[in-house]
Amino acid sequence: MTTYNWDLIERLLHEVQNGAGHSFTPRPYAEQHAADQAAVGESVGNLDHLKTEACGYEKLLLERGYIEPRPEEEGGNGENFVLTPRGSRLLSLIDSSIPGNDHPRQVLDEQEDALDELTFDEVASKAQIA
Repeated sequence: MTTYNWDLIERLLHEVQNGAGHSFTPRPYAEQHAADQAAVGESVGNLDHLKTEACGYEKLLLERGYIEPRPEEEGGNGENFVLTPRGSRLLSLIDSSIPGNDHPRQVLDEQEDALDELTFDEVASKAQIA
């Protein structure tokens, strides 16, 4: 069973969403995420591991169709991304600013691999997850 760091993935998806004209840099985003966690008293863990995890998530999100290269007319510079419809659905499910995001995260955690494209599409299509 694959487990994911939903908070880090949420951070990366928000950075993609707001990244027009800026290069996507997962390692610094992981550092900022760790600093934000530490500021509210949460355990940060191994920072190098978190940075490596962020880079792995970038690759996974791209390969599995959650993000794609940002078109030039939308501020694309060859080094940034845009959310796909699947990525937007994922963000809406795990977004911590939306009340009740714990239940979708729990449902995703119960899957063998929640970010497998077919698994995610099936789970995300169920009304009861939200």
